[in-house]
Amino acid sequence: MTTQIRSIHFDADQKLLEHVNKKIEKLKTFHDHIIETEVFLKLDNVAHHIKDKVLEIKVHIPKHTLFIKEESKTFEESCEAAFDAMFQQLKKAKEKAIS
Repeated sequence: MTTQIRSIHFDADQKLLEHVNKKIEKLKTFHDHIIETEVFLKLDNVAHHIKDKVLEIKVHIPKHTLFIKEESKTFEESCEAAFDAMFQQLKKAKEKAIS
């Protein structure tokens, strides 16, 4: 599984990158055949004022690409919500593939 983490229009600190990497490693427990994972960290700017922190996750599995986008006041909150939703999508995709 290859992993790419991109921060758009800012430099993410090491603590945030480690937090995201830890969550990405957990994805492997929910689906065995993950090909690639992409995480995008963005700042939602409204008239040059930072409004929300946006986290997008793309997970490529055989025959499918799963996508989640979450916004909140902190990247940690966005990360938790996005990865929880992705865990659910991966479980459903695995169950569908089995049946």
